[in-house]
Amino acid sequence: MLKDINIGQYIPGDSPVHRMDPRVKIILTIIYVVLLFVINNFYGYAISSVFIILPVVLSKISIRYLFKGLRPILIIILITVLFNLFLTEGEVVYRIGSFSITKEGIRMAAFMALRLIFLITGTTLLTLTTSPIDLTDGIERLLNPFKRIGVPAHELAMMMTIALRFIPTLLEETEKIMKAQMARGADFESGNFINRAKNMVPLLVPLFISAFRRADDLAMAMEARCYRGGENRTRMKQLKMSAVDYAAFAFTALLSAGVVYTRFFFH
Repeated sequence: MLKDINIGQYIPGDSPVHRMDPRVKIILTIIYVVLLFVINNFYGYAISSVFIILPVVLSKISIRYLFKGLRPILIIILITVLFNLFLTEGEVVYRIGSFSITKEGIRMAAFMALRLIFLITGTTLLTLTTSPIDLTDGIERLLNPFKRIGVPAHELAMMMTIALRFIPTLLEETEKIMKAQMARGADFESGNFINRAKNMVPLLVPLFISAFRRADDLAMAMEARCYRGGENRTRMKQLKMSAVDYAAFAFTALLSAGVVYTRFFFH
């Protein structure tokens, strides 16, 4: 299960999506997330599917690998679907004891499932096609205008990128600790959900110790390299927008107009 989580990982490549300006990819991802919460019918989701399918094809990332990252959140999707299915009032379609499934509940459950799937897939694609360094530079450049009001742009960008980059590292460390515990007789796979959750508690202490140790090693490495933040810092690679970036903006504007149109003129 832990191997299936791909948020924070980066797959090197030379596709048009990989070569895009990180600032553009961040902005388009934010627009995409906002559009997911604007959609109120299946026509909008059909349009948003184009928004995610085209970049996936252009990035040359395996669709199977991308959707494999949905496995860890299947339980969240299932709980969300069940809550909306049984707790939404409306026209009753089927009744199970004291619970009833309504037409509106089915519609809302389908909407929430699609929204979560599209949300995770879109945000994961950003980290899969953007290196940590490019992601840091992109976030910092987008936050630069807020320096005038005292926002530490470089420090925020660095912290956000390190947090994302540490996700796969901590997952790998968790898997190593689990295998070590299982070699000593620990059981993490049998029993019901509550028992399995209780069995995971002994993992927290060594995992926290490992996380603090890695953070201390990273701080010492940065200090040894005389890291002093973003002031007077030069960059080997300058961010420049290309024709692909402008085409991506135009494509996003077209799809956004389509989503907004379906929201107000299709029901």
